[in-house]
Amino acid sequence: MTDAVEPTVLAEVAHGVGRIVLNRPRALNALDLPMIHSIAEALRRFAADPAVRLVTIEGAGGRAFCAGGDVRAIRANSLSGDFAASEAFFANEYEVNRAIAEFPKPYVALIDGISMGGGLGLSIHGRHRVVTEHAVMAMPETMIALFPDIGASHFMPRLPDRIGIWAALASARLGHGDCLAAGLATHFVPRAGMTALAEALRQEGVAALDRLDLRPPPETLDGATRAAITRCFAAWSVPEIMAALDREGTDWAQAQIAALRAASPTSLFVSLEVMRRGERSTLAQALETELRLTRSVTRHPDFLEGVRAQVVDKTRDPRWQPPTIEQVDPAVIQAMFGG
Repeated sequence: MTDAVEPTVLAEVAHGVGRIVLNRPRALNALDLPMIHSIAEALRRFAADPAVRLVTIEGAGGRAFCAGGDVRAIRANSLSGDFAASEAFFANEYEVNRAIAEFPKPYVALIDGISMGGGLGLSIHGRHRVVTEHAVMAMPETMIALFPDIGASHFMPRLPDRIGIWAALASARLGHGDCLAAGLATHFVPRAGMTALAEALRQEGVAALDRLDLRPPPETLDGATRAAITRCFAAWSVPEIMAALDREGTDWAQAQIAALRAASPTSLFVSLEVMRRGERSTLAQALETELRLTRSVTRHPDFLEGVRAQVVDKTRDPRWQPPTIEQVDPAVIQAMFGG
């Protein structure tokens, strides 16, 4: 006999709270299609159940809320030519993102540990987003030649001081203080207080969040850095951003240049363009644009190479096509959007 396989998503109702737990800790709770289906079903069930007053979502294992989508599987689909499978993954994931944004009851994301890519899609679209001192948020898609999806093209450009543009292009990691200051998180509760928070949510509902919310921890980004981000990432042009960083002449600016040079040049252009469009779009429109864009991006050689180098082989030596920002043809970028 073999041991029963534990579900990768746990969903239960207790004391008026619909609780969703991402239960794939060895993979940092990265999302695959069965998990997305399970989350969607839980949300439908909780929305229709009058006994459910609010919903919480969290990640198991203590290391991650959710490290994003299973890009290994998407890459395997591309290698085998099974683009329909990738389409199904992204379409279903984006439907969950939209369902969270439109959820008719309070939705509370409990973010303890890493939250990247698809993890932001399961949290940012909700009304209440609690971070612990271990929370880290990032959209590192340019390092694997994807782009800010899961509705990020809608919410990243709307963050203050161009922080979202910087974070998306440079794959910056934001700690709990920065997440609160930027509006990615709404409340701070230490990890040691999360059990008490769960009980308080059962007893008081979302009113417990304001009662247990502690004074926001300090930001990592000081005023001078935020001002530099605003200056350097103001343009909707990758070459202009690079030129602005070069003019800064600071160690911080040089670090950003190095981060951008390490990313897929094509992905930088695609990511900036999708956020430019998303700034003027509703969330639903942004998700539609993102879904169309996945069809061309997952066929681009940079995606296969980026996932290979960063996730599969972990050699961190991607060979981009084209290899430099200066060699990117803007017409090719526009064609990836369908015109």
